[in-house]
Amino acid sequence: MNTTVIRQKLHTYLEVATDKKVKAIYTIIAKEVEDNTVEYTNELKGELDKRYADYKNGKSKTVTAEESKKRIQKILKANRKK
Repeated sequence: MNTTVIRQKLHTYLEVATDKKVKAIYTIIAKEVEDNTVEYTNELKGELDKRYADYKNGKSKTVTAEESKKRIQKILKANRKK
């Protein structure tokens, strides 16, 4: 079983597991979870805030998820032909 499938199975399980089981699992991996907390730099936070403001003000061009998928498929298809 590959890692992606395992992740999906764990995610699904955690959605329906009892509180007691979720707490038990967390207890086992708590240190690792805490150690892997992502810290964003002030520079990145500023850039994200700027992009969000541009989005809210209509200054940035956005595309739908469907349009993004189409663009990605087009790029993948072109790369397969190479």
